Amino acid sequence: MTIEKILINSKSYPIQLKNIYEPPKSLYVLGNKEILKQKSIAIVGSRKASEYGKKVAFKISSELSHKDINIVSGLALGIDTYAHLGCLHANCKAKTIAVLGCGLEQIYPKENRHIAIDILKSGGCIISEYPCGTKIESKNFPERNRIISGLSNGVLIVEAAEKSGALITADFALEQGKDVFAVPGDILSNNSFGTNKLIKDGAILVTSSEDILKEI
Repeated sequence: MTIEKILINSKSYPIQLKNIYEPPKSLYVLGNKEILKQKSIAIVGSRKASEYGKKVAFKISSELSHKDINIVSGLALGIDTYAHLGCLHANCKAKTIAVLGCGLEQIYPKENRHIAIDILKSGGCIISEYPCGTKIESKNFPERNRIISGLSNGVLIVEAAEKSGALITADFALEQGKDVFAVPGDILSNNSFGTNKLIKDGAILVTSSEDILKEI
């Protein structure tokens, strides 16, 4: 499968990304680029997800997929993984999109290469703003989060610690005028600190996919 470069002035470039602050000047795409223009929800959260968080991400992703909502996430371990898997296991019209913080020739993390393969086989796509050969650097991942939210009609945070990267995605979503959704969690769990605070600050509380569907 060939990596395609889409410039910002191309008709194939997702219109919603053009409207964000500092839109990528180009996107590198593997797979079905057409789904980048369709309705989608981003589902992100902690890499060190609890079993509760994994189950919730999988369940909501699967339910939204059955309602023809594409799922966007970052292919990271934890919540992102189960967001992608929920859509893949739904095996329906909706597809999942993975946004990477490195070049597409090196799927990161390595543990999720099999998921990346399944995403492409299912008709989904994998994208990055970084050209092949870009080193894996920690600064790239917060930057790519603006693309995750930018492609989506809203962002769901399932689990997030106090300084979780998922909260950066929520900030980008607010900046872009997108709805932010959050799943409440155990008040004694560090993984719930971020989501519970988001809800306190006005994020839409989510206990089922219906809470998202009625907003979008």
